[in-house]
Amino acid sequence: MFPGQGSQEPGMGKALAEAFPAARRVFAEADEALGESLSQLCFEGPAEALAQTANTQPAILTCSIAAWTVVTSELGLQPAALLGHSLGEFSALVAAGALSFVDAVKLVRLRGLAMQEAVPAGVGAMAAVMGADPAALEQWCEEASVGGEVVSPANENGGGQIVIAGHAAAVERVVARAKEGRAKAMKLNVSAPFHCALMQPAAERVAAALADIAISAPRAPVIANVDAEPYPSTGDPQAVRDRLVRQITGRVRWEASVRTVMRMDISRGLELGHGKVLHNLIKRIDKGFSVVGVGSPADLDVLKLGT
Repeated sequence: MFPGQGSQEPGMGKALAEAFPAARRVFAEADEALGESLSQLCFEGPAEALAQTANTQPAILTCSIAAWTVVTSELGLQPAALLGHSLGEFSALVAAGALSFVDAVKLVRLRGLAMQEAVPAGVGAMAAVMGADPAALEQWCEEASVGGEVVSPANENGGGQIVIAGHAAAVERVVARAKEGRAKAMKLNVSAPFHCALMQPAAERVAAALADIAISAPRAPVIANVDAEPYPSTGDPQAVRDRLVRQITGRVRWEASVRTVMRMDISRGLELGHGKVLHNLIKRIDKGFSVVGVGSPADLDVLKLGT
């Protein structure tokens, strides 16, 4: 499993790169592909630059693939399935061999930039709603989408947490309604309203870029965010492009994706990359699903003891 935006932090990937040549090579490939020192930004920051979406997305993808490369080269583990949260879906496709790493790191740099530029600062917002009935939240979003303003569910994270996104005023209306309905709701400190209709300009830019990228058949099932189903095993390029484009404006069906994996009789997973965001989300979905995070040499030592 591969995390998305929000798991970034200065120092990410540094210890892994220092300890393993395979990880260093991944960071070197990213630096060469982007024509700049992404590795230095990951290892040293500053945090403000790392938090810029156009930097965050290639940084997280690179750290995830560095961890993936170390796990497969050191332990020889092979996945029964792969999935990622939002941006993490690109990492999953790289790990499955459907996208090359160089193509993916360039693509997510463009994706991050396009998403950041799709909506002027201050126009959009996101909020996390906890404890609301999903059907009721859908209705609140519909009622709040008035006067040309829109809001909709963006991330179905599991455990009763659903993130909404849209115009700032419409998001505020849903937050107020949720609190009236005795649900918890709080605005999120994000730079843009991801995974909603306002991201359509970004979807169009990513679609144009994807048209020129080679796509291969995945070596293992990859679960898509938009429908929580595996990509076709045939590696139909258009099916991959379609889902990655739809993901930008569509909701991330994370809980449903995890349950798809569980129906495949999988009960153990690795969170590859910095942080434990997905580990915490999955605990809310099903405490019986075991997750081990791998983002540092110490994590790899723990994993070795458990295999």
